[in-house]
Amino acid sequence: MNVAPMPSPFSALDAAAIEEARALLIAPSRPERMWPVLGAAGLLAASALIFATAMVMAPPLTSEHVAQAHNAN
Repeated sequence: MNVAPMPSPFSALDAAAIEEARALLIAPSRPERMWPVLGAAGLLAASALIFATAMVMAPPLTSEHVAQAHNAN
């Protein structure tokens, strides 16, 4: 038993105009910018290097009561 597809209903709208309107409604995509990401990563890397340098070059911490207790023994 062959069933014929239903005929499409008549439309007063122009199909080409509808497709053009749909294309205009789609927002254009903006390219992603990498400079803010690279800038943030560079700032983080620089601050980590500065912090590591400060930790290496800082003198060791000793407090007076530890030094006195060590000398007493």
